[in-house]
Amino acid sequence: MDSINYDKASPQQRREIRERYILYQKGLCWHCKSNIYEDPSNEVKNKSINLRLFPKHFFSWPIHLHHNHKTGMTIGAVHNKCNAVLWQYLGE
Repeated sequence: MDSINYDKASPQQRREIRERYILYQKGLCWHCKSNIYEDPSNEVKNKSINLRLFPKHFFSWPIHLHHNHKTGMTIGAVHNKCNAVLWQYLGE
């Protein structure tokens, strides 16, 4: 799967690559491997999230495009809470 630079991509390009990742990942979250259209895994759901770390509308969209914050390159489609866990706990 080809990645794109998230920081340089337009909203339309981000949407298109997110949909391609979902197909490539066979409808599973890149992080927790649960169905991307359903709740994340219990391990993720049970993690405490510090909402102050995230932008106001971070959780408005259920599926996020995960990317490397150093390189800007996309990694995969994830649940919004999985993205929060990756950011808060792993610095990704």
